Amino acid sequence: MKTYAVKASEIERRWWVVDATDQTLGRLATRVATLLEGKHKPIYSPTIDTGDHVVIINAARIKVTGNKLLQKSYYRHSGYPGGLKEERLEAVLARKPELVIERAVKGMLPRNRIGRAMFKKMKVYTGADHPHQAQQPTVVEL
Repeated sequence: MKTYAVKASEIERRWWVVDATDQTLGRLATRVATLLEGKHKPIYSPTIDTGDHVVIINAARIKVTGNKLLQKSYYRHSGYPGGLKEERLEAVLARKPELVIERAVKGMLPRNRIGRAMFKKMKVYTGADHPHQAQQPTVVEL
């Protein structure tokens, strides 16, 4: 038996649409990360980006379990002394719900240039409309 090594020219990229309505944040993020990495394909290789494009709609209708709305916080730092900013999940969902899904998925991808390329293939939209109908995306049932 010989080991099969996939070539970049042999990778076929599909488009998927994921509806985030009433989906749990973490479970949705793991499914999307799997599609972005290409782990659902038999040609998966950790050294080559074999993943697909994913469009997530209805990001504002995501749900979280437990008390995460009040207890989970997102932090960022400006780089200056005293520049730490903290924002609760509830406030981020009200202000920019796409950011919550993006950060959850990005945390599940590799931290290298392949992971950054995978992350660029994900598009998140607050509502049900998206401009990617021309790619004829397949709806993912979660």
